[in-house]
This record gives sequence, C-alpha cells and structure tokens, in this order.
Amino acid sequence: MVRSLWTGAAGMNAQQLNVDNISNNLANVNTTGYKTEVMEFKSLLYQTIQTKTTSSDLEEKPIGAEVGLGVRNSSITSIFTQGNLTDVDSSTSFAIEGHGFFGVQGNDGNTYYTRNGQFVFALGNDGLTLANTDGLPVLDTEGEMIVLEEGMVADKVTVSTSGELFYPDDNNNPQSLGFTIGLWQFSNPSGLSKAGDSLYEVTAASGEALNEAEEDNLTKSTLRQGYLEASNVQIADEMVNLIVAQRAYEMNSKVITTSDEMMQQANQLKR
Repeated sequence: MVRSLWTGAAGMNAQQLNVDNISNNLANVNTTGYKTEVMEFKSLLYQTIQTKTTSSDLEEKPIGAEVGLGVRNSSITSIFTQGNLTDVDSSTSFAIEGHGFFGVQGNDGNTYYTRNGQFVFALGNDGLTLANTDGLPVLDTEGEMIVLEEGMVADKVTVSTSGELFYPDDNNNPQSLGFTIGLWQFSNPSGLSKAGDSLYEVTAASGEALNEAEEDNLTKSTLRQGYLEASNVQIADEMVNLIVAQRAYEMNSKVITTSDEMMQQANQLKR
C-alpha cells in the first residue's frame, strides 16, 4: 500500500506539470509565432513481484508479475505546424510560409531564431536598422544587420516574397537595396532551446542552422509583407486536454486517499 502512495504522488506531480504546460499554451494563444507545446510521459521503474514459474500442477506460467511505480515527464515537445496568417497594418511585419526562421543578433552577439516577424526600423548610430520589438537587429542572408542609407524613408521599403528589400527611385520604380532578409531551417526544430521572448537557440539536438540562401536542397520559405503568423494553439484542444489532466489528477489523489483508508483499517484490525 505504501507503493501506491508514491505511485499516486508521482501521477499528481506529472499531471500538475501537464496543467502548467497547458496553461502556458493558453496564455500564449495570441503570441505571434508561438508554437504549441505537448507534454510527453514515460513510466518509471517496475518491481518484479513474481517471475515466470509453475503452478501446483507443475504447469508453466508464461507470464510473471511486475508492478509499475508511477509516471514522470519525458519531454515537452514544440509542434512547429504553420499558424494562420493575420493581416496587419504595418509594412515592417512579416509572416513566414514554410519551415524557415528569422535570425536576430542578441545583446551577447550570438544569433537567435524566431518565427515572430513583428519588426520595426529602429533609429540608431548606424542609421535605420531593421530590428524586432526588443531592438535586436534582424540579420540578412549574410548574417549582417540590415541598415538603410541616410535619408531613406522606412515606409517606402517593400519586400519581395523571397525577402529582398526594394526602395523606389525618382521614377517610383522599385530598386533593390542589396539586402535579403535571412531565413534558416533546422533538421530538428523541436530540438531548439527556448530562450524566451519568442527566441530559440541552436542545440546539438536541433542541428546547425541551415541558410536557405545557401542550401539548394531545402524547400524555400515565402515571406508575406504586411502579415503576421498567429499562434498555432487550438483552444478547443487545449481545453479538452485540461479537462483530461484535471480528471487524471483527481484519480491519482483518490488513489492516495484510498491507500490511506486501507492503511487505517489495517491499523485498526487489532482493536
């Protein structure tokens, strides 16, 4: 019966973490470029109660008896399915159709990746620099910052579906600025480490970042100017998952209550 107490406690801890994960998904339902996260579970060690043996009639019993000791969290996996594209009134907002990620330069000089294309042209010492809402510079296909020449008006910049930036000349004909917004892909995007603020870091599990401009064997992503990629969280699915997790938590707590009552009855047998 003590075993059942610990098993029930393990189940409650696992379901509490499951509820935490579901609440995080729901909290980010309106976060641009957010990818829903799914909880994975695995069973704990088993105790062997009886190995393969024979009955009193010397008949072989092919199956032994093993009892599990509970459950634990195995991983929390991000699901990188395409989110819906939302029309926004901003020429510096971009949505990715495909498997690509934007690259931004962090304050520490390292490159981080994101699906959040809510950018602005920030005025700095180098001029108008394309950056995210936290001021981190967006990188081009060469891994360099995208800086406009002095005197250019940010609202006049247009971007093609391939990410190339254009600016109108005196005759209002778009001319290439020589910049192309960089897009990168990963062999295993679920292996990326979450750095917060919708940013991801490269890990050994994700593999190295693959530059779409340099890798011919990759399916190229498409940029949509004036759009943002919405979260791919499905509220109905998350609410169902929340109900299932709550019921599982209640059942595990019931296991502890039942075990406690059985132990109480056993203690009262001698009275």
